[in-house]
Parts: sequence; C-alpha cells; structure tokens
Amino acid sequence: MSRRLFVCVSMILLCVCFAASRDKDSAVIAIRDAFIVPVVGEDIPGGTIIIKDGLIEEIGRNIPVPRGAKVYEAKGLRAFPGLIDSSCYLGLYEIGSLRATIDNRETGDINPQVKAVEALRPDSMHIPISRSNGITAALIVPAGGLVAGQSGLIRLAGRTPAEMAIKESVAMHIELPSMRRPRRRDTSQSQQPASKKIQELKKLFHKARIYQRQKNAADRDKTLPLPEFDENLEFMLPVVNGHLPVMISVHAEQDICDAIEFVKEEEIEAIFFGVSQGWKVADKIAEAKIPVVFGSLYAMPPNWEDGYDSLYRNPRILQEAGVLFAFSSQSATLAKDLPYHAAKAAAFGLDKREALKGVTIYPAQIFGIDDKVGSLEKGKAADIVLADGDILELRTHIKHVFIDGKEMDLSSVYTELLDKYKKRNN
Repeated sequence: MSRRLFVCVSMILLCVCFAASRDKDSAVIAIRDAFIVPVVGEDIPGGTIIIKDGLIEEIGRNIPVPRGAKVYEAKGLRAFPGLIDSSCYLGLYEIGSLRATIDNRETGDINPQVKAVEALRPDSMHIPISRSNGITAALIVPAGGLVAGQSGLIRLAGRTPAEMAIKESVAMHIELPSMRRPRRRDTSQSQQPASKKIQELKKLFHKARIYQRQKNAADRDKTLPLPEFDENLEFMLPVVNGHLPVMISVHAEQDICDAIEFVKEEEIEAIFFGVSQGWKVADKIAEAKIPVVFGSLYAMPPNWEDGYDSLYRNPRILQEAGVLFAFSSQSATLAKDLPYHAAKAAAFGLDKREALKGVTIYPAQIFGIDDKVGSLEKGKAADIVLADGDILELRTHIKHVFIDGKEMDLSSVYTELLDKYKKRNN
C-alpha cells in the first residue's frame, strides 16, 4: 500500500514539475524576422528579439529561438521601443465637462506635498487608447499654483497606481506665467513677469534651507529643539538637497534667461518645460546644460511676430545647439497623438531619427531611467511596439504592444465603437 502511495506521489510531482517547466518555457517570447529600430546603434533588418522574465534577453540577427518559446512572426513589421510621453494628464483627467473626473490640480499656490501618482486612475479610458498607439510610459504631472507638486512616471499597464508606477517622484513642478496668446495678429505681449514669481521661489528655497539647517542642528545637539513641522518646507527638502529636480514651466525669452539664472544661483537640478521661445536663447540653454520638454505642438504660436511655425522650428534649433529634449502631448484625451508631435518637428527640419529619440531614449535619459527603458537593448525592459510602418507616420498601424514582456490588449472604447458601427444595418 505504501509503495502504491509512493508511486502516486512521485507521478504527481513529476506532472507538477513538467507543468512548471512548460510554464517557464512559455514565458519566453521570440519576435522573429522583424526590422528592428533599437534607437541606439544601427537598425537590424531581419532581426530577432528574445524576451524572458519581462526583459530583453537577446537581440540581433541569427539568434536561435529557445525551445518552447512563443514565437511572433514579424516579417514586414518594424520593432520600436515603447514611446514615452514626457508630460501628460493620463489617469488624472477624464472628461473635461465633468469636474468629478478631473484630479490634476490642487487649490493654493504652494503644494510640494502633492504626488500625481496618488491621484492616478488605472481604469482611465485614455490609457488603453494611448497604449494602442505605441505609448508604453508617461510622466503624469500636477498643475496649478506656483509649486504644483511632484510628477510620477508610470507604465501604461497595471491595476493599481503602485503596480503602474515606475518612479513615484520624478520632478517638482514649478509653473511660471505663460505668454499670452493674442486673439489677432499684434505685437502686444503683456503678461505678469516671471521675475516676480522667481523672487517668491527664492524666499521659499531660503526658508527650506534654514529649516534644513535647524533640523540638522537638532540632530547633532539633542539639547536644541526641532523646528516646528512645516509640510511645505518638509517636501521642499529633496529639491534643495539636490535629490529631486525641478521642472520649470517657462516660455518667454527673458523668462527663460531669468530661470537659468535662478537655477544657477540656487544650484539645483532643473528641466525646462514649454520653452516656446527657446529658439531665441538656444545657446544659453545649452550652455546651462538644462534639458527641455516641449509642450503640445498642436498649439498656436504665442507671439505672431515669431512666425506661424516658431513652435515647430523650435526643436530643430535647440537640438542643433546641443540641448537634450523630449516631446509631450500635454494632454490626456490627446495623449495618443504623442508620435505626431515629434513628426511635426521632423516636418520642420528636425532629423527624423532625432525626432524618434525625442519620444524614446531622450526622455528616459532626462528622467534617469535610460538603464531600464527607452531603447531596444539587452537587459532592458521589453517595452516593444510592432508596427507595419514608421511609428511617427499617421498611416502606420500598431500590430502588437508589449510592456515588461507582456502583450497588451489593443482594444479600447475606439475599437468597441468601430465594431459596433461596423455591424450596423445599412
């Protein structure tokens, strides 16, 4: 009897081991015969990508496919890294006419404690729509006030904010006054000077440094009292200590120059957002080694005297000056259009390969995650898009999207409506 029991248990264990082995093998994915655009390095025609445990294990030509791997035949398709939106409201903004579905800003002028990731809605309908167009990661940003709060970098897959978060705190967002867009062609450019807001920031930074010194002194000498807790100053400490960069929304030529001086004086790490007139001071931005994130290129020029195409020429001029840059949708409902912002810049002189880098490896470098994402390289996350053409072209169709090596469902409210009306009786 005991012998029979032993045989039965042995058989069960063998079956379990065999099933586990098969599951392990099936977790390996091979994308074969694709035209690979790794973004860094040369393109690889007829290449193979091996994915294991969510990472790119091998990439190149003439790579053998592991036994038991799930194979995707990609002949006629191009493989791109997943696109990164460098400033958007995905998961924070749903329907503009319904205030209850909007959670991208707080009341008050100083809100360094706000974290965009904590307000993220993983079930947002705009996330699968954007994902189906090749966007796999996004910087979600707070808005409103002088210090709007902390942005977070998310992957466009997951059921909870914690599961989606790649980096919970990427930058502290500071919003300086934007340029007023005239309704008709004129030369007026009246606006609240950014210099006044910069003076407010200097006072805030000065208070935060005093607060830090008081805390340090109390730690060294236990007879000294700790300073009274101040939430705003507490959350500004990572900025003044150099652990968290600031992303400064700045647009006009003189305001950009003032912001550069502010960054130098405060000795902080910075990223500029918007820089509508950055082309006028491209050399100064390059000399300061401050990367920039462009706002929406769907916008009209803030000053008609700059020319109708000033926003579109801006990326080329800054790139030629040596400025590290990235593109953004600056939206939630139109985040799906991210690749076409890069395409517009390419249409106005920016090298097309540089435009592609502006939505892949360059944002990864700016946000300090280029060792994980942004290009197709061995050891990086398998965020891969398979398309039937150039990913920056409007006519291109996305066939497959992988995030962390898992194939994503490309259905969305758009495809549901399409299927619905296809079945409609004529």
